[in-house]
Order: sequence, then C-alpha cells, then structure tokens
Amino acid sequence: MKKQTNSVSHSFIEMKKGIMFLVLAVLLIACNTNNDEPDSKTEESPAVSEVEAIAKEKPILEEKHYAPPIDYPNDVYFGDTHIHSTLSVDASLWGSTKTADDIYRYSRGEEVTSAKGWKVKLSRSLDFTVIADHSDAYGFFNLIADGADFIIAEPQGARWHQMYKDGKNAQLADEVIKALGIEDLPWNINKKQFIEPGWKATVASAEAANDPGDFTAFIGYEWSGNPDGDNMHRVVIYRDDADKTLQILPETTMFRPKSEDGPNPETLWKTMQAYEDKTGGQVLAIPHNANWSSGQMFQETKFHSTNKFDKSYAENRNRWEPLYEATQVKGDSETHPFLSPDDEFADFDTWDVSNLSFNRRVTTDMLAGSYARSALKNGLKYQQKFGVNPFQFGLIGAGDSHNGFPGAEENNFMGKSAPSEPSAKRWEEPFRRTDFGTQPGWSEAASGLTCVWARENTRESLWDAMKRKEVYATTGTRMKVRMFGGWDFKPGDDRRSDYVALGYDTGVPMGGELYGDPKAAAVRRAFERGKTAKAKELYFLGYGNSVPGDLNEKGQTYTGIAAELARHNKSPKFMVVALMDPMGGALDRAQMVKGWRDSNGEEHEKVYDIAWSDNRIQNANTGKLPPVGNTVDISEATWTNTIGDTQLSTVWEDPDFDNDEQAFYYVRVLEIPTPRWTCYDAVRFNVKMSPEVPMTTQERAYTSPIWFIPAK
Repeated sequence: MKKQTNSVSHSFIEMKKGIMFLVLAVLLIACNTNNDEPDSKTEESPAVSEVEAIAKEKPILEEKHYAPPIDYPNDVYFGDTHIHSTLSVDASLWGSTKTADDIYRYSRGEEVTSAKGWKVKLSRSLDFTVIADHSDAYGFFNLIADGADFIIAEPQGARWHQMYKDGKNAQLADEVIKALGIEDLPWNINKKQFIEPGWKATVASAEAANDPGDFTAFIGYEWSGNPDGDNMHRVVIYRDDADKTLQILPETTMFRPKSEDGPNPETLWKTMQAYEDKTGGQVLAIPHNANWSSGQMFQETKFHSTNKFDKSYAENRNRWEPLYEATQVKGDSETHPFLSPDDEFADFDTWDVSNLSFNRRVTTDMLAGSYARSALKNGLKYQQKFGVNPFQFGLIGAGDSHNGFPGAEENNFMGKSAPSEPSAKRWEEPFRRTDFGTQPGWSEAASGLTCVWARENTRESLWDAMKRKEVYATTGTRMKVRMFGGWDFKPGDDRRSDYVALGYDTGVPMGGELYGDPKAAAVRRAFERGKTAKAKELYFLGYGNSVPGDLNEKGQTYTGIAAELARHNKSPKFMVVALMDPMGGALDRAQMVKGWRDSNGEEHEKVYDIAWSDNRIQNANTGKLPPVGNTVDISEATWTNTIGDTQLSTVWEDPDFDNDEQAFYYVRVLEIPTPRWTCYDAVRFNVKMSPEVPMTTQERAYTSPIWFIPAK
C-alpha cells in the first residue's frame, strides 16, 4: 500500500514539473517578443497568439500504427444453418417440442430437455444458428393442436385434432404428410393469415437472441419445393434485421395455381429479387440433400423441361445460390463411389435408396445430378459457354435436425427427429421403409457444421463471408482449415508466422477465382498454330530476347519450349493449413480434389494426397498412402491420438496443370478414426448391433473450391 502511495506522489510531482516547464516556455516566448511595436489589430498577447496558432495547425505526421491492424477475416465461426422448430409441420408431427427460443438457448450452451426427457447440452456452444422452418404449412400443426375454429369446423380437421389429443402422433403425422404431398386439404394453409403469425414469432425470437459480437441468430426459412416427391429444398438466409424481413413472408410452393410454378426454383429467385428491390436488403439460398432429389437438383435442363440452361438461368443460379449443403443428418453428398470409383473415401454416409418421399428408387443415371463433385465438374462447361457458372458454389454442412438440436456431436447425438432420440433400439428402427428398400436408422449421420472465416460474429460479416464462399463444411468436427490459391507461393510459406496475410496479399482464399495469364495463353495459341513467338510475348517467362528452342529455316525461334514453360512453370500453387479440433481426432491427411474439363470437352477428376501424418510413404505403383491406423476401443467408445498429427500444412503445385482447361480445386481433410454415435449407443445401452453397423467414422472437412478460369 505504501509503495502505491509513493508511486502516485512521484507521478504528481512529475506532472507539476511538466506544467512548470510549459509555463516557463510560454514566458520565454513572451520575453523574446518585440513589445515596442505591438500589433494594432489585436489586443491579444503575441505569446498566446503563437501558441494558439501552433495548436490549430494540422499534425505534421500521418497517423501510424506500431502493429498494423488486421484487415482480413481473422477467425473462423462454427454454426448450424439448418434447424427446425415446432413451426415446421413435419417436426411437430414427429413429436418435437422445441420452440425457436429453446433452440437458441441450446445453441448458446444452455441445457434443455428433449421430447423423450433427456437433459441435453452441447459440449461447446455455437457461434450462429439459422432456424429454417418449412415455408409450406408454416405453423400448421399448432393450428391442429390448438383446435382452431376453422380447423375443427371441417370433419378432417376435427378428426386430426382428436388424434392429437389421443396421442396418436405417428398416425396423425402419416396422414397429414400424405395429404400435404398431394395438396388434398379443405383449407389453403399457405394463406397470409395462417403463415404471418408464425413468421412474426420467428423474427421476434431471432431478434431477441441475436447478440452481435457473441452470437448470431439469422432470420431465415426453408423453401420446400418437393416436385414428384424429389427434394429441391433450399434454406433461405437474410442478411437483414426485422425492419426488412417483416415486410415479406416465406415463399411457399403448394396450394397455388399451376401457372405460378410454385416448386420451380426460378420462382423462388424472382421472390428473392423482389425482396431486395422492395427493402434494399440482401438474401441468399442454399440447396441441400441433392442425394434425395432423383438427380433433379443438378440436372442440366430447366425445371420440368427439356430446355437446356441459357445464360440468364446460369447468371441467376450463380447469383442466388452461392453455397451447397454437402453433408447433414440425411447423408453425405460430396460424391458417390459409383461416380468416383478411384476415390477410396467416396463411400461415406451414403444414402442412395430413394428420393425424399420414398416413392422413387435411386438409379445410377440419377447420381450425376445428385452429388456436389459432379455438379462442380458440369458447371465448367457453362463457364466456358456463357462466361458464368451456375454450379459455382461453396460447400457447407448443417444438421437438418427436426427435434431442435443444432450442432450434432457423435457422443451426444440426438437424432434426426423425436422418434430417433437416444434409445437402446433406435439403431434398428428404420428411418424409412418402402417396397423397394429401407433406409436403416443406424445410417443417420451426426453431421454437420458450417464454418465461416469472417472479421466478426455479426449477421453482416458472416453473411458476407457466405456470399463470397469463404466457408467450409465439416461433418461435425471443429478443425480449422485455411486454403489460398496463387501463382507465387513457395515451399515453406505455409510455416511462416504471417502466412495468412501472405495468402490474402498475393493469392485468393477458398471460394475465389484464379485467372489464366493472357500472355501465356497467347504463346500457347501461337504454338498450336505453328507460328513463331515474338520476344515481347516471352518476357513474362524471364527469357527476354534470348529464347530457347529449335530454329526454323529462317533462324526464328519456335515456341515449343516456351509453351511447355507456360503450361508447367505457371501452374497455380495452393497453400493449405489444417489444425485439428482440440476435442477431436488427430489429422490423418489433407487431400486436394481437382476437377477439370479438357480440350475435347471431357470431364475429369483426381484426388491428390498433399500432406499426411506419421511419415507414411506412398505406394510407388498406385500413389496411394497406407491407412493411418485405428486406435478406437469399441468396447469403451474411446480412442487415443497416438497416431495422426495436430497440424498438416503444405504448399502444393498442380503437376497436371494446363492453361487452357477450366478447373476447380477444393481441399478435403480427414481425421483419424474415432467412435461413431452407434458405438457410443452400444456402450451406453449395452447392446450388440449387427455386423453391418459401422462403429467408427473418419470425420472430415470440405473447403469451398477455388476455380481456375483460362484467359480468353
């Protein structure tokens, strides 16, 4: 205490000395002033005037920072962009009890109680959540449960209300969903007076939960196009607050004239345009579950038509749908083993029994229109044809939970809906069954998350990152992954302390575009035409007037070697850094997935191992790595991180690059094997499951691609 007093006293003495010095300086200025000829224009002391003049001058030195401020997205935020509350008719019919307020509390780390009475809490809170209730029949179940007058006035409605009171929810759900599917109801439940109360409640809950800087509650819904039972759903997310989003209602697809083409995504895009025109706000849409679309999600004709895409369609899809939900509880749709037979990790959480309504069997001809990697390849032809790519989307993951539990975790998996909450038998109870196949309950996936690189945790910053595709998907793990593409990265740049700043300064992040060098393209074209190169065309290769190569009869240098240099020495380079989830498995490997379109119009793909753990050696014949190993103790549902690495990083250069070929690149990062939710169930409920039920999984991340666009 005494020491503190002495310090304060010393500071006070120093302050008095400073004041005395300032007064003395002013007096000295006054003494040196010529008082014999006072300024007749003012009565002010010349000394005071000079001091004031100095004070009024602008600072000579510009503002400087000792440590320059960070001017790029410097943190990753983890969230779930696809969760349903009791306002979704199917969620309620299946028994969900979670309101929007419950979901936000759970997202922020609070404990809630499930429909079956489980006390549930996330191991780590989420940074953001999107409650995306189905636009069709928005809040309809609540009207049945409450026995609204207009509902019970109809015999069908009165019977449904009684079924609810009698606890016959499974039968009620089956009847209502079938009636909705064929639009056989005595009411138009998509009228404004039925939808508006629920929408106002949704917006109010999001506004109350939104806490800029700490937690973001986006306003959104799920557009529920379901033509012929095929999933064409999109999650619609607004950048805006209540003042704008209350000016509209969710766009519906049912109970409207056929002339309005309700289930057509182009109808949704027109509504999104109308919203932006009316409010000045911003909105985007995210397709999901193409694996349940019978190939319609990424078909190459317009909706219910044989007409091919035109440029306007490509531009609109590119604008309104910048992302795709590649993994969630109903399976993974990055790729399929039939489409990617050389990819040893392609068969992951594969759901290929039927479409959404289980009225159509999946056949191999549907697969190309049902998976992200194929769509990314198909999009390249439109970039070449129209100068715009309708399938230029980034990759995210989400939950699609219909019981109100975002952020699925393997060791805390609450299932797709209330019936699939934890129990000793949930693994053997079919998710859906039909005459041509069964989707088993154990196939539900504890997935996934949307991971966003942004400057701050706000609606605006996160939404902007989604729009520019600086996002990646994970199957639930919270590993951190960076990816940059450029032309000048060098080996070792990934280990620099300032590698992130370098990536932004000299390259583009995930979701970006790299463009071909027009000079390189000119040299290549000259070579293919058999013409000679001019020295000025080759300066960019560093040879100036001294160009190597064969000479023709006139002594002119051909461009053969120059063209090869343009192809190989100008390959893009990718800087990749992945850091393990501190609560997850160590990292097995990082892979670069490349897709491209050659000069003959053929589409190709290749998966390269670019960084891996444990000093493994690639097979000399196949180029494949040996498996990382497996430390999972199935009897205890535990594992050890004695294999794998905490971080993987590299600068990788495409060895097969061609300046003239459209291409995309994205990174896939795999963890070592860890226990799957089925393993945790087997231990906790002391049950023995069938041999076909997987007990382990390899969690993974998919970055958004970087596209290479050749010079014209």
